[in-house]
Amino acid sequence: MDTGGSDGQKEKISPKRPTIYDLAELAGTSPSAVSSVLNGTWKKRRISEKLAKRISKIAEEQGYAVNIQASVLRRVRSNIIGMIMPKYDNRYFGAIAEQFEALARARGLFPVITCTQREPELEFEAARELVSYQVDCLISTGATDPDRISEFCAAAGVRSINLDLPGSKAPSVVSDNFAGARDLTRLLLQRFAAPAAEGQPLLFIGGRGSDHNTAERIRGFEAAHAEFGIPLPPENILPCGYAAQKAEDALDAFPSSLPAGLFVNSTITLEGVIRWQARNPSRAFEFGCFDWDPFAALLPGNVGMVQQDVAGMLAKVFELTATEASPDLNVEIPCIIKRLGGQG
Repeated sequence: MDTGGSDGQKEKISPKRPTIYDLAELAGTSPSAVSSVLNGTWKKRRISEKLAKRISKIAEEQGYAVNIQASVLRRVRSNIIGMIMPKYDNRYFGAIAEQFEALARARGLFPVITCTQREPELEFEAARELVSYQVDCLISTGATDPDRISEFCAAAGVRSINLDLPGSKAPSVVSDNFAGARDLTRLLLQRFAAPAAEGQPLLFIGGRGSDHNTAERIRGFEAAHAEFGIPLPPENILPCGYAAQKAEDALDAFPSSLPAGLFVNSTITLEGVIRWQARNPSRAFEFGCFDWDPFAALLPGNVGMVQQDVAGMLAKVFELTATEASPDLNVEIPCIIKRLGGQG
C-alpha cells in the first residue's frame, strides 16, 4: 500500500463519474482511507498528511470535487451556507432566495445561491463547486436528483438538506402539497355546488406527473372529488409541465368543452391559462391556483390560491442545520389558503 509516495504521472480513469473505489485504485490505498480523507476524519485514523494530500489531489484531477483538498485538510467552519435554486421565475422561489439570504446573515452566515435551471448535471456541478468553497451546509431547493447531491456531500463531510422536493439521503422540508391541493379543490367544488353545476368535475392542469409535489397535489385533487362524490375522468388531469406554452397547448388539445372550474398547478402555468382564455373569450371558467402572487389574485375568475409558507419552511431548514437529523426525516409545512372573489 502506498502511504504517501511521489505523486507520479497523472492518471485518468474512464469519463464516468468517479467513485471512492476509483480514487482508491489510483492512489494505491483502500476505499476506507479515501472515504476518511474526503469526509475529514483522516487524522483520527492516523493517515499521513502526505497520503491525504495525494488522495485529495487525485480527487481534484478526476473531477470528484474542485479544490476538494481545501475542505478536507482544513476542517474549520467557513460560515458559508449554499443553496441550489431551480428557477427565479416566480414569487415562490424568489421569496425563498430573499428570505434565505436574510436569515443566513442574521445568523452570521454568508449565503451563496446558484440557479441550476432544473438540469441534473448543472445541479451536481453546482454542488461540487459549493463544496469546494467549504460551505458548512448545502440546501438543495427543488433539485431533480437530490439523493446524488446528498451522497456527494456526505462523502465530503458536508451537511445537506432538501427543500421543496424531498430526497431519501438527507433531511427534507417540503410543503404539505396533499392537504393544500385538497383544500383548494374543496373551495372550488363548493363554488360550483349549485344545481346547474352539481356533479361536474374540475380540470387539473400543470406540473409533471413524475414530480413529487405534482403527484401529491393530484392526490389531494382526487381526494376532494371523492369526498364530494364526483367521478373524475382521467382526461381531467393534465400534468403537461409547468411552462406557460405547454398549458396553452394542453387546453387547445382538450377533447371536450372545458369544465366550469380549473385547478392550476403554479403561477407559471397560470400565465398560459390566461393567455389561452384571452384567445377564447367566450370560454368562461373560474380557477384556483396552487401558488401565490398578489397580482394574479386580482384576476377575474380567481376563486382562491395556495400560498406556501416560505418563512415556516426556512425556519425549519435553519433549525436542521444545527441538529443531527435522520436522512429519512421528511417535514411537511402546512400551506395557507387564500380565498378570493372569483367572478364576484
